[in-house]
Amino acid sequence: MISSFRRFALAAVAVLALSPTARAADPVVVRAGYIPVLGAAQAFVIDNLGWDKENGFDLQLKQFDSGPNMIQALASGTLDTYIAGVGPVIVARSQGIGVRVVAATAVEELVVAAGPDLAAQPGSPAEAIAALSKKLGRPLKVATQPAGSVPNTMLQYWLWERAKADKAAIELVPMGIDATQQALLAGAVDAAIVREPALTIITDRNPQVKVLAYGGDILPNQPGNVIALTDDFAKAHPDIAQKLVDLTVKATDLIKADPKVAAKAVEAALGKGLISAEVMERALTSKAVKFNVDPAVIAEQTGVMQDYQVKLGAVKQASPLEGLFDASYYAKATNK
Repeated sequence: MISSFRRFALAAVAVLALSPTARAADPVVVRAGYIPVLGAAQAFVIDNLGWDKENGFDLQLKQFDSGPNMIQALASGTLDTYIAGVGPVIVARSQGIGVRVVAATAVEELVVAAGPDLAAQPGSPAEAIAALSKKLGRPLKVATQPAGSVPNTMLQYWLWERAKADKAAIELVPMGIDATQQALLAGAVDAAIVREPALTIITDRNPQVKVLAYGGDILPNQPGNVIALTDDFAKAHPDIAQKLVDLTVKATDLIKADPKVAAKAVEAALGKGLISAEVMERALTSKAVKFNVDPAVIAEQTGVMQDYQVKLGAVKQASPLEGLFDASYYAKATNK
């Protein structure tokens, strides 16, 4: 005979087994690295508005100061998703790391900003650089991110290929994103390559800082942030990989249609109480960032950028770009 206690226990187990809470699987953890710029805005929206939990995954965001540093974490297996510039992804693949781009997030988001002294110089950027360098008796210090990063590559592409600046008049100073913002505001550097929201913050605090070149001036359809997934994660969780891209498209639509709502989500991630939602809203609508999820938009210019990395010596030789982009997720998300 079954005791009354045992019958109660079996009944309780049966009820629990039928309950939605018990049947619901734990959300899939998606460990995502990002750099603190507006090119990662879609991820902040997804996380802040709870869209990830609603779709069966937990987007856990971890901040890094540059793409190359994030790749090290990706290679060690501590990240599933990379949200930063495409350059380090190319380098990672050339080193045998299984990772590919499943979506873009923004294009033309890098701008070259001049400190007050440089901004006040007349003439073309090259003439202004030469004049101030001669006046100061030293090369101008220009802040950028580490070698191999997209900002470093694009800065040098603009300086040497587009602006035709004198290399003797420039000293590149690699540093993190937050340090770049502070250095330009403090006058520790003469210019910097920056992204939003740093540009809006800097020009709000010092209106004498001026933009020397917007993203389209540096390179039309300049590759910005991308979302890249490890091959292991995409294989293990193809449904979650698709949902991440679906929600990135949805978040992009929200940013364009209602930047005020999106700004609150971004401010929670980037502002941390120090930057108002109003500033974030202006940064989101700035001409210094263009949100675009279609990876095909940056495919051609990614080749241009990689070839220039080879020329700079940041990459030993160009790697085949075949397989770098997987546009199938975007095509499915947009029914294209």
